[in-house]
Amino acid sequence: MPVQTLPRTVALTAAVVLAATACGGPSSPDASGGPEKVTVWLMKDSVTDSFLARFRAGFEAEHQDVDLDIQIQEWDGIGEKVTAALASKDAPDVIEVGNTQVAQYAASGGVRDLSDKVTELGGADWLPGLAEPGKVDGKQYGIPWYAANRVVIYHRDLFAAAGVTAPPKTQAEWLAATTKLNRGGKQGIYLPGQNWFALSGFVWEEGGDLAVQDGTAWKGALDTPQALAGMDFYRRLQSLGKGPKDADEAKPPQAEVFAKGDVAQIIAVPGGARIVEEINPALKGKLGFFPVPGKTADRPGAVFTGGSDLMVPEASAHPEAAYRVVAALAGEKWQTDMARTMSYVPNRTSLARVVQDDAGTAAMAAGAAQGRATPNSPQWAAVEATNPIKQYMTAVLTGSDPASAATTASRSITKTLGS
Repeated sequence: MPVQTLPRTVALTAAVVLAATACGGPSSPDASGGPEKVTVWLMKDSVTDSFLARFRAGFEAEHQDVDLDIQIQEWDGIGEKVTAALASKDAPDVIEVGNTQVAQYAASGGVRDLSDKVTELGGADWLPGLAEPGKVDGKQYGIPWYAANRVVIYHRDLFAAAGVTAPPKTQAEWLAATTKLNRGGKQGIYLPGQNWFALSGFVWEEGGDLAVQDGTAWKGALDTPQALAGMDFYRRLQSLGKGPKDADEAKPPQAEVFAKGDVAQIIAVPGGARIVEEINPALKGKLGFFPVPGKTADRPGAVFTGGSDLMVPEASAHPEAAYRVVAALAGEKWQTDMARTMSYVPNRTSLARVVQDDAGTAAMAAGAAQGRATPNSPQWAAVEATNPIKQYMTAVLTGSDPASAATTASRSITKTLGS
């Protein structure tokens, strides 16, 4: 999913130098006898100009037969632009896309199947929240690039005042600690009623899903016992604060609410802490992070993973060189550089070690190992456009029968996914 759905503050094994076997043979110079010009579309704010400058210089030094033309794209209108490029005969060679957009583009055709490259790219170690949505009908079209997910940001002083001496590691501990924090004019947690990204993680933690594939069709699954259990946990946690039941985390911006100083916790990407500190400098140094707890203490809870994958269009004029670009961006050298530069989660679980010195990113990386993405249907974007999940959540939190409300929402999801 494009990370602009998360706050913009979060936005692929050594760098692989692939030779003659890259995609069948060595790349050849262009018709003029010079280096191949490889066009790469990357999204605005995904990485800094300094990172791009380092990558371009390093890659071209190792691949002197390639000249990189990196073009920055705006998120607004990118879906139509990518679809048109994939259908053309003059497509770019590499395209960055939101991880949950891969199915949509694969369904439209024109995306190269890179399944035979998964092993050499270290695919067994990829984050599931990036790898799974990049795989459609058994074929790997999207190569994981970077990830970001929510953690719990907490107010250290309020935890200490309530006698909560350590971050909770299980859902049961989390509820107990939040109950202690929710007193004396303080909110245990600020959790708006329509944070469906957080709900998704709770549903997955119970073994449920938002929608499931039934043969070739998709159907909503919020009415399963597992999904209902996830919603019930959300209800119990949400009640331990004053979050509005009919709004999401943007209305009002939860960072502004947290910055007032009387809220003990929010669920957000780690970069949200910097926003809070900018609003209220008195909180600088007083905020901490921990992964969203799971049902057991041996691992964090499931979370929604946003981020980006890389695709190679079928119409690429330089597919071998394009693959070498993808392999470099997906490799350890540039993954490490990007993760440390951007405070992103690298694309592999084994690379979580490279961000351990940053508390927020380390908490995010721990959660990312349990990350998931939205149902891998080409029509999922249409579900988000009307978002019956938000309506369902508000209905439950304002007293409607959960099973009945879940059935209504699931029917709506099924109808949209079948259209």
